[in-house]
Amino acid sequence: MELLDTSIANVSLPHIAGGLGRSFDESTWVLTSYLVANAVILPMSAWLSRVFGRKRYYMISVGLFTFTSFLCGIAPNLNCLVLFRVLQGIGGGGLAPVEQAILVDTFPANKRAGAFALYSMAIVTAPAIGPPLGGWITDNLSWRWVFFINVPIGIVSLLLTSRLVHDSEQFKAEVAEVRRAGKLRIDYIGIALVAIGFACLEVVLDRGQIDDWFGSHLITSMLGIAAVALVIAVVWEWRHSDPIIELTLLREKNFALSAAFYFLFGFVLFGSTTMIPEILQQLYGYTATDAGLVLGPGAAVITILAPLVARVTQRGVISPKMLIVFSFCVVAFSMVYYGHFTLQTDYFHYALARAIQGFGYAFLFVPVSVMAYSFLPANKNNKASSLTNLARNWGGSFGVAFITTMHERRMDLRQNYLARDLAPGNNLLQSRLADQIAFFEHRGFSHDGAVAHAYGFVYQQLGQHASFLGFMDCFRMLAVVCLVGIPLALWSRPFRPGGGTAAH
Repeated sequence: MELLDTSIANVSLPHIAGGLGRSFDESTWVLTSYLVANAVILPMSAWLSRVFGRKRYYMISVGLFTFTSFLCGIAPNLNCLVLFRVLQGIGGGGLAPVEQAILVDTFPANKRAGAFALYSMAIVTAPAIGPPLGGWITDNLSWRWVFFINVPIGIVSLLLTSRLVHDSEQFKAEVAEVRRAGKLRIDYIGIALVAIGFACLEVVLDRGQIDDWFGSHLITSMLGIAAVALVIAVVWEWRHSDPIIELTLLREKNFALSAAFYFLFGFVLFGSTTMIPEILQQLYGYTATDAGLVLGPGAAVITILAPLVARVTQRGVISPKMLIVFSFCVVAFSMVYYGHFTLQTDYFHYALARAIQGFGYAFLFVPVSVMAYSFLPANKNNKASSLTNLARNWGGSFGVAFITTMHERRMDLRQNYLARDLAPGNNLLQSRLADQIAFFEHRGFSHDGAVAHAYGFVYQQLGQHASFLGFMDCFRMLAVVCLVGIPLALWSRPFRPGGGTAAH
């Protein structure tokens, strides 16, 4: 539900802007406000779990997310909607890390792979179906229903959580001991530094391309504040006895590598998922529903393979590090496959590429999730899950910002290259112009009007081809990003899914 909400509102922005009487640029704060609040609260989730109790904090987060979803749906103006999205982001930021901590504490080490397999289906599928689902809801109902659909799901989640989820005895004993000893101190400085640093960095990533990056005083100021705050935060948190973000966990090699894999996973998943619906809807003329059908095979492949990967991981049939290497190779291949498409590529090949991509992801999430906790003590599960989810979310934010920026720049470069071929002596160009002029004259335009429309049509085609080639370049760049994960996986320590070091 929460992951779906990070992407479902994207395609509804023009309708939100029109419905509330504001510009499209102003409406983008509906996305930015949610992401900023989410980024700020996520690293604090481990500490808040100890303050309120894990189950209670999770129910508070679900309740806040659900209630503010309803408020977003009835928002009378943009200012109220942005405020409600901030509150919704605060609720949503506490969900994913607590969910993973619950899974780790609930299942013994030799059963975690199966639990993470089921969890991975939602992690990978939700961002993919968000844009097409949001488009379908907006087209057939109203943009307000993009938020209203969370309400019944949230209510069911609250009821199930109250009945089925319980804090583990170990977690309750740990919290009781901390409270009894008076060690549950509030790291005010850490909270302030993390909140300021992450909030400013999220604004930079989310609005950088919109505001022309370093050409904007807002972006340069926010980046400067983020850099200073986060550098101080790292030094402060590393030395603090009870930090908000326990960076010392990164001393454990496998956990640090797992965080890197989560970052790469978020970078490629969100980066590619941002491009595909945009390509299909803007350049191929697909509806939001049709674009969603293209994304569907990837989710189906993950759903089918995740239990199998869990079984292979649990039994140690194949080394987990080799599963991770295989995963990055397959996902890199899918990105290269995308990169060779043309404007004549049909539905089947897009669906096939997405299925290959999903095939690769199926072999990544489970072994990485098991690896993350393989050498950590159980009392660190809460803070470990906060860090891994933080890495995945920031990977997604950096991935989307990277793709948005690089597509714009590669499109400009490609357009310059294509324009070189549009010289007056180009026979193919002159033939195409003559056909277009005749077409518009036949439609009743004067000769001068037909010439103007013909040149406009050619320029439009030039822009579409440049945009498409820019997207293909971005897919190839994501393939290179995937390859970064291969040497990192080979560098990891051998481990058994049941915990500890594997036999050599």
